Amino acid sequence: MRIGYARISTKDQKAQMQVDALEQANCERVYTEVASGAKTARPVLDDVLSRLRAGDVLVIWKLDRLGRNLKHLITLANQLLERDVGLISLNDPIDTTTAQGRLVFNIFASLAEFERDLIRERTKAGLNAARARGRIGGRPPGLSKEANAKAMAAETLYKEGRLSIRSICQQLDISKPTFYNYLKHRGVETGLRQQSTS
Repeated sequence: MRIGYARISTKDQKAQMQVDALEQANCERVYTEVASGAKTARPVLDDVLSRLRAGDVLVIWKLDRLGRNLKHLITLANQLLERDVGLISLNDPIDTTTAQGRLVFNIFASLAEFERDLIRERTKAGLNAARARGRIGGRPPGLSKEANAKAMAAETLYKEGRLSIRSICQQLDISKPTFYNYLKHRGVETGLRQQSTS
């Protein structure tokens, strides 16, 4: 069975274009949801995922309709593959029901893993450089071990200046306020570099 999932971010937007495309793609059922892309709770999506059975195919309009970020998307897609459920994105080269589509998806997953490795390497290099300057990278008060690791990564990526703040937040799966709180905990001055919106 082909199941369609459409998502819009606000009630002001219209899901009809997505719904029409999903119906034309022979989806027997189409579910729609109003939820922000960054929102963790998506009850309709959770319901759809629980209904899928081996041999079913989840069809979406575009990849960004499904995952909050690349990491979340890859996690969801891998869970579907493990359950023998296909994933088709009508506007991306993703169709895990075919060998070529699985190859493209695996390339995406490998790139995401590569990016995570780069973040880890940059974080480690940043900590080593800070230690060499006499700064000890300790855990700021009130932060868990995981949050502290993200705070250090946020500082390193921010100081490196290659990624926009939005991209850093997406990579680390954090909100902008959390990002700025992390920098504050790390004693990093903000507002000195031009903010990119990309």
